[in-house]
Amino acid sequence: MIAEIVYVLCGLTSILCAALLFRRFGASRTPLLFWSTCCFVCLATTNVLLFLDLVIFPSVDLSIWRSSLTLAGMAMLLFGLIRERS
Repeated sequence: MIAEIVYVLCGLTSILCAALLFRRFGASRTPLLFWSTCCFVCLATTNVLLFLDLVIFPSVDLSIWRSSLTLAGMAMLLFGLIRERS
């Protein structure tokens, strides 16, 4: 019961962070905010998949999709950080 609540709260927090980053990107058009938004969209999707994987469909293994999305999100953020630096 507690685990499900934590999964939902983590997903909602990631979605809120992505929305706030996107809103700020719309106002300032800073490239790093764009890449941060993309990262948090991937992380929010990962959290939703975690909930689906462990609570809704426990017999289905979505760990490869979750790991792939997390890797993609981190790669986007790393790309944005490197691009901002140069």
